[in-house]
Amino acid sequence: MSRDRAADTQAADVVPLAHRVPDLGALELLLAVARLGSLGRAARAMGITQPAASSRIRSMERQLGVALVERSPRGSRLTDAGVLVTDWARQVVEAAEAFDAGAQALRGHRDSRLRVAASMTIAEYLLPGWLIALRARRPGTAVSLLAGNSGAAAERLLAGEADLGFVEGLDIPAGLDGTVIGHDRLIVVAAPSHRWTRRRRELTAAELAATPLVLRERGSGTRQVLDAALAGHGGLADPLLELASTTAVKAAVVSEAAAPTVISELAVREELAARRLVEIPVAGLRLVRDLRAVWPAGHRPAGPARDLLGLTRAA
Repeated sequence: MSRDRAADTQAADVVPLAHRVPDLGALELLLAVARLGSLGRAARAMGITQPAASSRIRSMERQLGVALVERSPRGSRLTDAGVLVTDWARQVVEAAEAFDAGAQALRGHRDSRLRVAASMTIAEYLLPGWLIALRARRPGTAVSLLAGNSGAAAERLLAGEADLGFVEGLDIPAGLDGTVIGHDRLIVVAAPSHRWTRRRRELTAAELAATPLVLRERGSGTRQVLDAALAGHGGLADPLLELASTTAVKAAVVSEAAAPTVISELAVREELAARRLVEIPVAGLRLVRDLRAVWPAGHRPAGPARDLLGLTRAA
């Protein structure tokens, strides 16, 4: 037999340790019997019935191949083998307690902070409310927010610089998993003095595509959706201005010196109500995008990130 085949055969004959060693609950029960001198009292201390405790001890004895406990009307006592196994069990349980303490410390470190990367629209108009609700639920968690476009939010997640992200756009960025948490309508707006506000007929998609606009930069969810929607209408004209934030876009359009823009309806509610901006209807063009929570593929949100994700779904 070759050396490789012999090694494979030997590996196949090895029984996993978990099948050969009693589970932690059984070892804790044995320690309770040794401490209390009675299987019944040990069962009550462990929060189980006496028949269940007896069954667990018998199962452990079969697994180890030795008798561990002698039962009598006066109580239960350990056999010589039981005394030896109890000493070993105590070491295993102490090691498990150290393991649990370490895991709690890790969870405590994880739960003490939350790093969020979000697109500008979500960061400015949705996240503040969610974070206030999270603060009420987890007052000890320090939250840091990294705002940028959707592409930058995805990059921060992939680089390990954020625990949870929020993006807009047509799909989930590569390397990430996610879920849709809402929808957002993009609308065309202009200053009240702009000629489009005096039109008697709706703007066409082709006219919108051919007009230099004030727009967010490439990589933003707004730009991604707009590029895709106008691709069949001649493509988007070169922007008059290309700005890195929704606030800057609004300021430029409200100034009346710039062109119209396509922007999230969430971002201009106040400006529309105050007539600082006017919505321009566009015939046959529906600009709706998904809002998504995202995280690195294969790593579901945990701790504060999981709680924040739950709050967005509730909202």
